[in-house]
Amino acid sequence: MPFQQTGIPGLLVYEPKVFGDHRGYFFESYNANTFREAGIEYNFVQDNQARSTYGVLRGLHYQLEPYAQTKLVRVLEGRIIDAVVDIRKGSPTYGKSFAIELSAENKLQLLVPKGFAHGYAVISETAEVMYKCDNFYHKASEGGIIYNDPALEINWGIDLKDAIVSEKDLVLPKLADINHNFVFNS
Repeated sequence: MPFQQTGIPGLLVYEPKVFGDHRGYFFESYNANTFREAGIEYNFVQDNQARSTYGVLRGLHYQLEPYAQTKLVRVLEGRIIDAVVDIRKGSPTYGKSFAIELSAENKLQLLVPKGFAHGYAVISETAEVMYKCDNFYHKASEGGIIYNDPALEINWGIDLKDAIVSEKDLVLPKLADINHNFVFNS
């Protein structure tokens, strides 16, 4: 099975089957049938791609319902620490964070359902990140959590005093102070 549980309901690591030989490699980065066979069905409608340098930290972001997004995150070049926080009211893992290294080399992907705040830090010289979304970007529905909230206990893989963070992300609230409308559905 190409999907690994993370200990947080709905949050999965996807490891595609890679075929390699003397020419290089080939893999299906996404196949709706593979996901459907595992009981996972999303209609991805938007792909986002970003290139960043070492130390860039983006997040932690989310969009409120009804504009919330499920994301399938992967790295095309370089390495990142990808991190999420479960913010679904009533979830047995509410407030719990999860972080994983995603890289062009390991080809792992993180499936982040609606109801999670998401972000990443670049831990290589540069990184190119691509993620699929099942809903369109909606600026008025943006929300977030400050990346360095001690309650989250996220190891971003970089010294946070050297983090390169947008002005918008520097003023995000702590987890205890966010307003959101996510509810856990078991």
